[in-house]
Amino acid sequence: MSDRVIVSCPAPVCGVRPRRDERGSGSMLMIGVCVVVMMLGYTAMIICGYVIAAHRARSAADLAALSGATTAGQGGDPCASARRNARAHLARISSCERVGDQIDYVVTVTATVSILVRTPGLPRHVSATAHAGSAEVRR
Repeated sequence: MSDRVIVSCPAPVCGVRPRRDERGSGSMLMIGVCVVVMMLGYTAMIICGYVIAAHRARSAADLAALSGATTAGQGGDPCASARRNARAHLARISSCERVGDQIDYVVTVTATVSILVRTPGLPRHVSATAHAGSAEVRR
């Protein structure tokens, strides 16, 4: 047989601490992980919103400047044409300027696009500027 002796004593007397109940700690860990993933997703959504708005503003400014330059070459009002074109692309023209004469001219357009996902403290609009016309006048 065995020479082992089993002594039973109350926990505080023997110096053994009682086990702590850790039930629910996995749930708290998962809640923390979910919050971090949601915050990263929200941040990515905001960044993508600004990138998309910047691309839309650049495209709208380019197309509006080209349409304004084409209209100016035909003797029409380049800024009115640029505004119509920008409105069709869900942008607005914040400035439009024509420099030069009937033959050598440049139309400069600044288009502004609103951000779809609005966050406090960040800008609500993105702007882009484009030029179209004769290369000699721009220099």
